[in-house]
Amino acid sequence: MTREEILKGIREKFKEDIFDFLDKSPKRVYIEIKPASLRKIVEYVFRNLGARFNIATGVDARHNIEILYHFTFEEINLLVSLRVKLKRTKPEIDSLANMFEGANWIEREINELLGVNFKGHPDLRRLLLSDDWPEGVYPLRADYKEWDDKAIRDRGV
Repeated sequence: MTREEILKGIREKFKEDIFDFLDKSPKRVYIEIKPASLRKIVEYVFRNLGARFNIATGVDARHNIEILYHFTFEEINLLVSLRVKLKRTKPEIDSLANMFEGANWIEREINELLGVNFKGHPDLRRLLLSDDWPEGVYPLRADYKEWDDKAIRDRGV
């Protein structure tokens, strides 16, 4: 499939699920979608179009928590990023871990560092933070406040 065929197919098939479509460059496209539509769009992109799941990234954008799911079409050198915006007060979205194993650890990481609940994830236990890290304290949130007066955190979390 060509770049144009892939993008046209996504636009037409999911026109009701897409908020924004940013064709940034010949190698990069961002598609903002409804959070509730994530699984069906990923199913199409991953299974039907054969894209490879690259990684997911999360960021606190102050008004919401954004997650970008990055998919690569290697044969045509195209990276498509599906963006979802979640409510800061209760950020949650369906897990993709049961669709492909590559989502397992990155969902755990985003859960731990940003507080996103991945519904249906098989094992959201801690991955990076120490066992004494308090529940409900997310170090990559914009409103993070140091909770340990003795901590020296000059090299990340």
